[in-house]
Amino acid sequence: MNEKILRATAAALMADHKGLLAMDESNPTCNKRFAALGIPQTPDTRRAWRELIVMTPGLADSISGAILYDETIRQSTRAGMPFAQALVERGIILGIKVDAGAKVLAGHPGEEVTEGLDGLRERLVGYAALGARFAKWRGVIAIGDGLPSKACMTANAHALARYAALCQEAGLVPIVEPEVLMTGPHTQQRSAEVTAQVLHEVFEQLHLQGVLLEGMLLKPNMVLPGLDCADQSDVDKIADATVNLFMRAVPAAVPGIAFLSGGQSAELASARLNAMNLRFTGRLPWALTYSFSRAIQQPALDIWRGDAANVQKAQRALQHRAACNRAARRGEYTPSMEHVAST
Repeated sequence: MNEKILRATAAALMADHKGLLAMDESNPTCNKRFAALGIPQTPDTRRAWRELIVMTPGLADSISGAILYDETIRQSTRAGMPFAQALVERGIILGIKVDAGAKVLAGHPGEEVTEGLDGLRERLVGYAALGARFAKWRGVIAIGDGLPSKACMTANAHALARYAALCQEAGLVPIVEPEVLMTGPHTQQRSAEVTAQVLHEVFEQLHLQGVLLEGMLLKPNMVLPGLDCADQSDVDKIADATVNLFMRAVPAAVPGIAFLSGGQSAELASARLNAMNLRFTGRLPWALTYSFSRAIQQPALDIWRGDAANVQKAQRALQHRAACNRAARRGEYTPSMEHVAST
């Protein structure tokens, strides 16, 4: 483990009030989003969509790092430039999703554990050779009747910690993503209880595996009520609940917390991140930023719809969404920014 390199990469990812762009959707997930908009689900269409993102003018103004999928890191622009090279030349640090997805946890109906540790050491070496400097692994925790179980939390936390240790051995900064899902009618209080349990378990496992906290980043959920909960908390209440919980559960040695969007709308994700940075300015031991996927991509995808004639307009929407989130990290986002025309 080269601690100096890990610390420097983590610091670079959190620098200049920027955040991360998660463009690491698996092919089935990408195809599902295409299908919803009537876009052909082919390798070339996926390549064209990813080229639109990679080549967006001004993207590096708000994005410090991009998380790619295995297919994406090996693809090139129509002109023949590898996506990896295009991102690096634009000043964006290259990341890679390395988990193999969530699978049913044996003996625990309704719960899943993320797989992909087999052969991970060798895959990380290969990704580093392709230019990756950080990686991501997602664990999924569902809330329901009797859920989550201790077994599910421990299994996912252990996998995250082993992945993180292997990343650091290979010189890659691990993005540790324990996601408590928004699906269901649970209250914000229940979300807070489960999120606290999950974070405590994750950091216990990271400690046991000898992971350097200064050389990793956390990618968690915000503390939100379930999507089907009748009481949807306001922005300030969510900001307070989230930051107060994280102040108790996340060590100050961690350089940054890059929230996932988890199904939130683009505008709500920005507003909630903004409230955290605005209400707690000067009191945070770590950077609070974004690692959004749909909350940055979806408005552009809705415009593009697979039509080459819409590329520039879609890119302007993507750049605008990224800029809104950079403003949110500074505590300077306002709803009026949403009325700025992306034409």
